[in-house]
Amino acid sequence: LRAALREGSARYRQRDFAAAAARFSTALELCSKGFAAEGPLKSFPDEISKLSSWIESMLVVCYLKLGQPGLALHHSHRSIIQNPSHFCNHLRQAACFRCLHRYSEAARSAMVAQCLYVLAEGARLHTSDLLQLYWQALTQEALSGEVSFSVLYTPFEKEDKAARIEEANRTFAEKHPDYVQHIFTDPHGIHLLPEKAESHPGQQYLLTLGFRSKEIGKTVEKFVTRKLPVFPGQKITFSMEEEAETFWESTGKRIMAAMAFIGSTKIKDERGPCARAMEQFHHASLLSHLQRGEEQAQVMAQAMAELATVPYLQRVSQEDEELLRSLMADAVDILAGGAGERTWAKIQKV
Repeated sequence: LRAALREGSARYRQRDFAAAAARFSTALELCSKGFAAEGPLKSFPDEISKLSSWIESMLVVCYLKLGQPGLALHHSHRSIIQNPSHFCNHLRQAACFRCLHRYSEAARSAMVAQCLYVLAEGARLHTSDLLQLYWQALTQEALSGEVSFSVLYTPFEKEDKAARIEEANRTFAEKHPDYVQHIFTDPHGIHLLPEKAESHPGQQYLLTLGFRSKEIGKTVEKFVTRKLPVFPGQKITFSMEEEAETFWESTGKRIMAAMAFIGSTKIKDERGPCARAMEQFHHASLLSHLQRGEEQAQVMAQAMAELATVPYLQRVSQEDEELLRSLMADAVDILAGGAGERTWAKIQKV
């Protein structure tokens, strides 16, 4: 294992990224077989996880350098699952999403990286500012390429929320007349923007969205406002695979784009800390129905990374902690080819 790590690092410094990736892959395989443990009394699980996470992160960089962002993204999820509190793992995940032109998800990863950096009492203000600028640029990139919806952020204090939401909807209609087929303001969770703390200390925002399509807008609102997320199309019985494919191409993709953007400025969700991961479980279920196994596995790994990070971003009640653990176990089962029989199957029935 040490020899594989030494050679991988040497090849990396020589910029021979293909050879480095091969050696780091060998090291990862040796870790999975228990060679990172020196003995039951000498090894600590946390240290082994951090080593595995570091190897995964090196594979992320190698595959990005080799122009394979999809493979890099797979390893970025795994690096986060092994060590979710390290902000650099989330920053690498953002780079993978960016290379895949998935800018909203990249923005969320950058937001999480910035938040973890600050929570870990990151001493370098310059680094925090750079993380905020990266997050801001990704958010702007996500919005500039979007044609089906537009957004408005309204500063929010502790005043009457219902009145502020009504006012925000009116203001949006005046500013964005091309996106008024359906307008709503996210009632669950206060949004943050990547602004320097000196200029807007602790400022929170309401997010208002407007859509060109009434159907898409209504479906996204149902998805966002329900206590328990239900993916659109979940109750539809597709008689043929072509029907499911048509639904995904015409509707599903645009809904997921809006959902991803909503998550790019929201750390905490009033529906519960597992709400976003459950959205990804629904997404994976639809991909399974479409027989897109590789994409389903990517989404499940992303859900696991999301669940692993939750306790480092917010307080988790005992009840939520049990749900989080059960969903993580279900995700492992689904990735292994099972059906997630612990908690996820019950949630779907409800």
